[in-house]
Amino acid sequence: MKYISTRGKSPELNFCDVLLGGLAPDGGLYLPKTYPKFTKNDLDLMRSMSYQELAFSIFEKFIDDIPKDDLMGIVNNTYTADVFGYNRSNQNSNEITPTLKLKDNLYLLSLSNGPTLAFKDIAMQFLGHIFEYVLAKENKTLNILGATSGDTGPAAEYAMKGKKGINVFMLSPYGTMSPFQAAQMFSLADENIYNIAVKGVFDDCQDIVKAVSNDLQFKKDNNIGAVNSINWGRILAQIVYYFKGYLAVTKDSTEQVDFTVPTGNFGNICAGHIARMMDLPIRHLVVATNENDVLDEFFRTGKYYPRTSENTFQTSSPSMDISKASNFERFIFDLIGRDASSLRDYWKQIDNGGFFELDIETKDKVSMFGFISSSSKHRNRIKFIKQFYEEYDVIIDTHTADGVKASLDHLSKDTPMLVLETALPTKFEKTVYEAIGKNPIRPEPLVNLEKEHQIFEVFDNSTSLVKDYILAKK
Repeated sequence: MKYISTRGKSPELNFCDVLLGGLAPDGGLYLPKTYPKFTKNDLDLMRSMSYQELAFSIFEKFIDDIPKDDLMGIVNNTYTADVFGYNRSNQNSNEITPTLKLKDNLYLLSLSNGPTLAFKDIAMQFLGHIFEYVLAKENKTLNILGATSGDTGPAAEYAMKGKKGINVFMLSPYGTMSPFQAAQMFSLADENIYNIAVKGVFDDCQDIVKAVSNDLQFKKDNNIGAVNSINWGRILAQIVYYFKGYLAVTKDSTEQVDFTVPTGNFGNICAGHIARMMDLPIRHLVVATNENDVLDEFFRTGKYYPRTSENTFQTSSPSMDISKASNFERFIFDLIGRDASSLRDYWKQIDNGGFFELDIETKDKVSMFGFISSSSKHRNRIKFIKQFYEEYDVIIDTHTADGVKASLDHLSKDTPMLVLETALPTKFEKTVYEAIGKNPIRPEPLVNLEKEHQIFEVFDNSTSLVKDYILAKK
């Protein structure tokens, strides 16, 4: 399996090289040269598999430069009940990504049973183990530079803390995360973890990460890697739970399902897109946005117009307060027939602060990929958190509430709809309390998390300041 850049000017690489490199040297994102396909018979065989077996059966199609026994060992060490056993009843469970039926054809796919209570754990824990394995084999070190709007950062730091040969430099927008999210990150005192709060929004943090990665000499000299969903390893690990969810709500592998995905940086739903390209029978992928509805606008109109930092709203679903979705480039690459030249033209306009609009012929092709969309506002989040608590005795977080609203906008009586739960509600207690008048139950070790001592630096929005900090601390 070889990997190519969406921008078409980087050499083809093996999985391990892509894993450590993050962003391609030409500024593009890596994708497999071809997508492996799964037949109905393959899916039927998967029905009896454990999560670990399911993950391995998918990973081995994309990873051929790690011995299979070693890869199976990495998978088994990653997906354990000890790490992913938390559930809503505050009791341990052996099931990873369980499915909760709410009513006929409406399900929650529970993805937040990991150590930081967010779906990012599922991919980050895998990255932590496979990074350590590859670095040890190649006798290398890695300085990970990432950006977070609230969930990626904690998940990355919990996965990488104490890992040999790895330092983590995590950027976050100063003062915009929930108190719980901030405490998860800033209370970590491990020597290989460095937190930087940037005066700006998430897009500013993400732009710094890309600027550092695009300085190829600095990246090479300082072994800069990535854990944001620009890293292909993140997307790969997330593909698995689409298969798991599909198999959980169907009895026959010819049946179709719909998925609704709360969407900010497009990584989570990009994994769904790739699962669909692998012939998983997905009818619709519903893009659920909040007030920062750039992607909803695109799927309605064909116009992609990222907003400036000043025009990006701060909302009660802050992990989705993103206007420039990095992984969107991967989908557009497939949409336009993997024409790297056209992709570069599109993104030249985006990188210059502009926009692009699909021509009519290309716009008509979007429906072939199953995408539809919807957006929501604070009042919708309050409504559905309250409604789901009263009707199903289930408390959902604000981002999942965005997903619920979108799912109900597009729910079919004939096709199962799975809403991807993206975080547990305790991470956003203020809004949950506003909706139902009570706080959700926390896992016991996290009850007084906000009272822990917090360590972080506050920086102006400056790439050079971040570079200097990396040089001083690496």
